[in-house]
This record gives sequence, C-alpha cells and structure tokens, in this order.
Amino acid sequence: MNLNCSLWQDNSMSVKHFAFAKFSEVTEQCFLLFTLILLMFLASLTGNVLIALAIWTNPALHTPMYFFLANLSLLEIGYTCSVIPKMLQSLVSEARGISREGCATQMFFFTLFAISECCLLAAMAFDRYMAICSPLHYATRMSRGVCVHLAMISWGVGCIVGLGQTNYIFSLDFCGPCEIDHFFCDLPPILALACGDTSHNEAAVFVVATLCISSPFLLIIASYGRVLAAVLIMPSPEGRQKALSTCSSHLLVVTLFYGSGSVTYLRPKASHSPGVDKLLALFYTVVTSMLNPIIYSLRNKEVKTALRRTLGKKKF
Repeated sequence: MNLNCSLWQDNSMSVKHFAFAKFSEVTEQCFLLFTLILLMFLASLTGNVLIALAIWTNPALHTPMYFFLANLSLLEIGYTCSVIPKMLQSLVSEARGISREGCATQMFFFTLFAISECCLLAAMAFDRYMAICSPLHYATRMSRGVCVHLAMISWGVGCIVGLGQTNYIFSLDFCGPCEIDHFFCDLPPILALACGDTSHNEAAVFVVATLCISSPFLLIIASYGRVLAAVLIMPSPEGRQKALSTCSSHLLVVTLFYGSGSVTYLRPKASHSPGVDKLLALFYTVVTSMLNPIIYSLRNKEVKTALRRTLGKKKF
C-alpha cells in the first residue's frame, strides 16, 4: 500500500487509512531489526506459554502467587501479539498500511493488556504483603475467590480504559498526513495526526495514564514498604532470605515495566521525540515481555521444577 491516504467526505475530510513510517531506508538494517525482534518475540511467546502451562498443569503451583503469575503470562502474550506481528510485517514489506478500524482495534487491545498488567502487578504486590505480613490469615484473606476477583478487576479496568481511550481518540477527525511516526497505533502518535486543537484529548490521556500508572505503583510501594519493615524484624536470616527472594523477581519486573511506561507516558510533551519514543516502545513491548519469563524461571525453584516436568511430559 502506498502512503496516499484514502479519504471520505462527511462535512469534513477524515483519513480512512494510515501507514506506519519506515524504520530505515536501508534494507539490511530493516532485515537485521526484523530478525532480532522476531527472535525476541518467539522467545517471549515460548517463555510465557510454558510458564502458563507449567502452572496450570502442576497442582503444587495452584496458589495465589502462581495464579497471578499465570495471568501475567497471558497478559504478556496478548500484549506482544497485539503489536509485534504487524510491526514485523512493516519491516520487510511495503504493506505498511492499516485501516482506521484496524488501528482502533490495535490501540484497544494494547491499552487493555497494558493497563491490566499495571493493576495485576499491584495485586501481586498485595499478595506478597499478605503472605509475609499476615501469614496466619493468608489462606482466608487470599482465597481462590479473592484472587479471581482481583484478576477480574485488573482485566476489567484494562477493558474499560481501553474502550474509553480508543473511543475518545477515534471520535476525532484525522486530516492528514496519514503516516504514523511509530510502529503501532499508540495514543500520542495517533493524536498527533488529529485535526484542530487536541489539547483536551492530550490532557485526558495524561490524566488517565497518571491514574492508571501512579495508583497501582503507589500501592506496590506501600505493600513493599510494609514487607521490608516485616523482613527487617525477622529473627531468622533464612526467613529473611526466603522472604526477599520471593519478592525480588516481582520487584525487578515492576521496575522494568513501570520504568519504561512512566518515561514514555508521563514525561512532558516537549521532551518527546519519535526516535526515543520508538526505542522505549520497543523496550516495553518486546524486551520486558521476553525478560519476564526468564526472571521468574531463573529465580524461582518451583517454577523451574514445574517447567522441567512440563517439558518432560511434552518430550515423552
């Protein structure tokens, strides 16, 4: 598809098709980037699928912590699959176009999975707080029903925010140019193509991003503040080490996810640049999704044991 926009007339001209900008005019660079991203995508997909299967097929891992981890793996699968396949196509093909409806669909699912992950990471921190700070009441306060409700709330918030933001942005008219200076339909680059004054829309995106990133993050900080206070007064060094080891993987994942997300969506508009935004987006859509299964599998003996059993069964 060429970059000439298809237009329709209804009181005002509005772009009907978009096209993603080229990463590079050098074919060899595009092919190299295609190969690296494809390898990371396959590694991410394989790792997250294996972790989800290992948890669901091993009764010993049917606990709140691993229930949330399985949900996190599902979110990572959806997160990457909503963005990466189209990006890979754009890297090696001239078919870089996407319809207005397709762009809106991609934005919805990306926002759904991203916001759901923010909320789920907060639920995982709350679970660790209950396990370490209130072990005697843990079984009742973090029952299966409570965990299912927390997961449903996370997915529900993501769905509501995704629908609201996508509908709000695509209710605007897009007068052109039709080229998206990004590799997927993210909110800021799409808003940059809208007609007229979009300051209210940009403010709404910033407020929602602040609430959906800052609120779960503050809950995570509060949970781990209480966890750290509880760990410091533990009399047993072994107990302290075990408690910290169960939290370290989650804290590393939180740092990677929230760090890149905050820099992308919460920094001032004047400091944005397409090149930096693309690098950050590559990091939080590809790299973090690939690293999460590695972090959890390498630092958790139970997950490693379950993965060996799962791979052993499949091999058999």
